[in-house]
Amino acid sequence: MAQGTAEKEQKDQRTPWERVRALGSQLTTPLHPDDYLSLVNPLWSSRELRGRVEKVVKETEDAATLVIRPGWGWRYKHHPGQYVGIGVQVDGKFQWRSYSISSPPKRNGRHIAITVRAMPEGLLSSHLVNGLTPGTIVRLALPEGDFVMPDPPPEKVLFLVAGSGITPIMAMLRTLDRRGTMPDVVMHYSSPTAERMIFRDELDQLAGKHDGLTLHKLHTDSEGMLDLADLDQLCPDWREREVWACGPGPMLDAIDEHWKEAGLEEQLHLERFSLQLGSNGGEGGTITFRNSGKTIDVDGATTVLEAGEQAGVGMPYGCRMGICHTCTLTLVSGAVKDLRNGDEFNQPNEQVQTCVTAALGDCTLDI
Repeated sequence: MAQGTAEKEQKDQRTPWERVRALGSQLTTPLHPDDYLSLVNPLWSSRELRGRVEKVVKETEDAATLVIRPGWGWRYKHHPGQYVGIGVQVDGKFQWRSYSISSPPKRNGRHIAITVRAMPEGLLSSHLVNGLTPGTIVRLALPEGDFVMPDPPPEKVLFLVAGSGITPIMAMLRTLDRRGTMPDVVMHYSSPTAERMIFRDELDQLAGKHDGLTLHKLHTDSEGMLDLADLDQLCPDWREREVWACGPGPMLDAIDEHWKEAGLEEQLHLERFSLQLGSNGGEGGTITFRNSGKTIDVDGATTVLEAGEQAGVGMPYGCRMGICHTCTLTLVSGAVKDLRNGDEFNQPNEQVQTCVTAALGDCTLDI
């Protein structure tokens, strides 16, 4: 009797939609209840996370903010600075990328926003900025990343930002503004021109609103790049501040070296949108993609992800730099090498990240 009561109480704790799905699974077997629920609302799915694009807001000529309403199963309050994976169908194939969330976390969690800059070589980024329309259903991956602002924030903060690197920093600033906890913040923002400076007007408003926020803007096309030797004039107490830096790889490399020389690397947080693979590579070989029946011969510098794309396999991926794990596949046989650190993976049914590994001889993957 007690057991039956406990089971009943456990069932009563389910959400209304969980009860609907449970009922649907009984009524629709052998079909999955998602097949029917998605006809009612395309955001209802337990097999994958989905979202609907509510708005596309143009920020600059080549950048836009996508406001997305996550669907069933999104039970996560992101931390300011994290990124999210998004999958969009382009030319009949789903393309995956990861983008920083530019909106602050909110209690209702009904919407998130990502801000994207269209890159000349970026198929998906160009589509998101110029081709995506409100109402589009996208696939989502849960927020990840440790480039985050702690709560409570440090007493002194320095933001070093360039280009679209503003997006995770904007989530932090908006959160500090919304909570009324803006500390002593100095922000240096580099952009080729004023017109290409994403969130320019909002940043000016925030700087005018908060006495603790000091904003330095640099237009690199006319004023040149930031010289880190000038930090003593721009921010005399930079050595005392917790630092978050996001932008192009060369800028971050220079910042990383500068802080290491000062012995302050523990105060530095970096967010990279690209990756330089430092290993000497693998041996190369024939990669077989078992489920698709395709094979390709590659050298030791070609990642498994790139090999699959060249072979015409619909490879999943997000960031292409080993952070989001969207690209992870099962290694059926053979061996691959991690191009970041030289680690080798050769165990059957081992999970490997295809965007940062290359073949060590012949190998087979489950896709």
